[in-house]
Amino acid sequence: MTVSVILSTYNAVEWLEKVLYGFSCQTYTDFEIVIADDGSRDETARLIQKFRQETNLKLVHVWHSDDGFRKTKILNAAILNAKADYLIFTDGDCIPRADFIQVHLDNRKPKTFLSGGYHKLSMELSHKISPDDIISQRAFSKKWLIENGHRKPVNMKIGAPRFLRPILNAVTPTKPTWNGHNASGWKADLLRANGFDERMKYGGEDRELGERLTFAGVVGKQIRYSAICIHLDHARGYVSDEVWKVNDAIRLETEKQKLQRTEFGIDSATRDEILK
Repeated sequence: MTVSVILSTYNAVEWLEKVLYGFSCQTYTDFEIVIADDGSRDETARLIQKFRQETNLKLVHVWHSDDGFRKTKILNAAILNAKADYLIFTDGDCIPRADFIQVHLDNRKPKTFLSGGYHKLSMELSHKISPDDIISQRAFSKKWLIENGHRKPVNMKIGAPRFLRPILNAVTPTKPTWNGHNASGWKADLLRANGFDERMKYGGEDRELGERLTFAGVVGKQIRYSAICIHLDHARGYVSDEVWKVNDAIRLETEKQKLQRTEFGIDSATRDEILK
């Protein structure tokens, strides 16, 4: 197994189905998907079983019971269950372009993590995209997006010609950060960092991991114009000002102490996840 894709999800079967269709037509095929499930109902397990039966996707379902937003905990369990030495992270609301995995593999280097982006869609267009739109790859066409009601400008993350992508990655003023929807790195580096800080809920939990990796000498590299995924819209009922304050305090401490490892990560608690 060359690479493991770690894909987070929570009770979003319609979106997860579209994302799995995106992975079913990748140009690079020697990969597994470890689905980090933060307590979804049985519909998610049934969808995963359907894709096991109807596609060649190698799917591992790591699940724990629903006890609020515990994404960091289930992601750590997914890291432990991943078979490959190289890990790509994304979310169950981000449909990958057909070359998504290949781009990550082409750009991987020792002591480096890769930082990708996404292109956001409206709720209307998110529902409208069909499996055939994904498999045919027309959903990644600027022309198709505009013709089907995309109201925002289609940025260069979708429309950049191949020759221009490395230049755009090099000159973008955006700092390379660990983005949960589109990032990758070496499993050994993530284990040394002790994975995600399980005290953190939504709000900067991905960035904090990237900051620890950086302090450990793992350099971020931009691939935001090369590794393309489109983001399906959704509500964010889990956003909380109180949680943001807690997370910001943890990140501030990471920065002040230049921490390379969290004491509240992979080895900090008894695991209670189930492989389905």
